[in-house]
Amino acid sequence: MGETRRRFDPEFRAGAVRIVRETGKSIAQVAKDLGINAGTLANWVQMDRLAREQNAGSEELSGSEREELARLRRQRAEWAKERAELEMERDVLKRSVVLWVKEATGR
Repeated sequence: MGETRRRFDPEFRAGAVRIVRETGKSIAQVAKDLGINAGTLANWVQMDRLAREQNAGSEELSGSEREELARLRRQRAEWAKERAELEMERDVLKRSVVLWVKEATGR
């Protein structure tokens, strides 16, 4: 026959997630201690993590934070461009060395 599913109230779920977050214990250990399935607790922890990320992303930035973010993005773009140029120079030097070795060995 079919099993009846256990229902957990939101307070229990929040408490279990808080234990995982604050104690540093593994999800499996906390689940075992609470007598619940580790997969269920892992789902709750994941949902909490996603909710926290969405809440953190939805907060408005102050003016100075926006300026700093824009500055860091510009700097990142400059570094990406510089990296691409350096990689191209490295590749050219590699090819030059290969050609030089082939010429020196008479192949």
